[in-house]
Amino acid sequence: LNMKLSWLVICAGTLFLNPVTADCNITSQTVTCEESGKNLSNIPTNLFQNVTKLSLKNNNISLKDSDKEILRSFINLTELYLNENMITVLYNNSFCSLTKLLILDISSNRISTVHKAAFAGLTQLSALNLSCNTITQLDSDVFTSLKSLTVLNLQYNSLKSFRIKSPLKLIKIVLAGNPWNCSCDLLDLQMWLTASNVTMENENSTTCTFPNTKKKFSIKMAANEPADCKIEKASLENTVISISATELKSSALLTALTPNVTGNNGTHTEFPLLGKSWTFLAGVLGFVLSTTLLIFTAVKCPTWYRYLISYSHHRLEENGSEIFEQEFSADMSSFPTVSDTNNEDPIVTFQKIHAFVPEEDGFIEDKYIDSYTEES
Repeated sequence: LNMKLSWLVICAGTLFLNPVTADCNITSQTVTCEESGKNLSNIPTNLFQNVTKLSLKNNNISLKDSDKEILRSFINLTELYLNENMITVLYNNSFCSLTKLLILDISSNRISTVHKAAFAGLTQLSALNLSCNTITQLDSDVFTSLKSLTVLNLQYNSLKSFRIKSPLKLIKIVLAGNPWNCSCDLLDLQMWLTASNVTMENENSTTCTFPNTKKKFSIKMAANEPADCKIEKASLENTVISISATELKSSALLTALTPNVTGNNGTHTEFPLLGKSWTFLAGVLGFVLSTTLLIFTAVKCPTWYRYLISYSHHRLEENGSEIFEQEFSADMSSFPTVSDTNNEDPIVTFQKIHAFVPEEDGFIEDKYIDSYTEES
């Protein structure tokens, strides 16, 4: 009796302090605010953290960051009903702390986008209701973390195709009310529905919307031959290969125009293959243009080139005559002198020593070639 009185006092105090939850049915393990007249725009913060069922149907909750923080405190929650609210996007890790959650109902919202890790952490979830939203694209990787999922409701959305990538151990799936396009994009789903033991609820009303020739056909029975889809896929791959070949030819042309660079060890270093980087392409073009400019300059202005290859020649310096006189006077002492009986001045006999023949290009040899012939 004392325990019941204490619970009543706690509940009365909670309602007095928070008038917003006055329309909610609150017990020790269940909180139901389904008929609160859309007074709730956020999840209440003064609820018991040990509740196992939380129903916030028919409110204005948009599941903001503050709402996700509040949900993290309900670690014992097994059922969560957020249907008929104002949720538009399911972000990553929206329910990551609810590891004991079994049922999640977020139907009849305005959800258009579901991020890949939106249901991360819900390893015990068995039933997920996403019906009556505006989801246009949904990858099966979204359900990778849902290891225990058996019931999936996707009816009345805007799905045209649904690719099955991760293995889903479903028992029941609801897909009616979507504008399904029964083309090769739906082949994976058709093969999975046929091969698995899953039950597709309302199969007769789950029909193709496109193309017109397959309207009123069930998406499970609509004729889509795997061979035809393989041919179409091969045609698409050939188109991609032809485009890649064209890009490779362009890359090969640029590589041919670019000269090789010789490394220190004598090997030729090739430039890396052209990728998608515009910076690399600009660098290659700049290198080619600069190399071409240097070659053009070498052809049109050969003066500097002559200086380089004519390293054994130099112009006659101004003090060349003085050097010649010094060498000439030094060599005179080595010539023999002839004296006659009359003691006259000695007679020195000279031979032609050197002849200067200017080169056609205006340069003379670096050293004088001395050839002396002694008088015999």
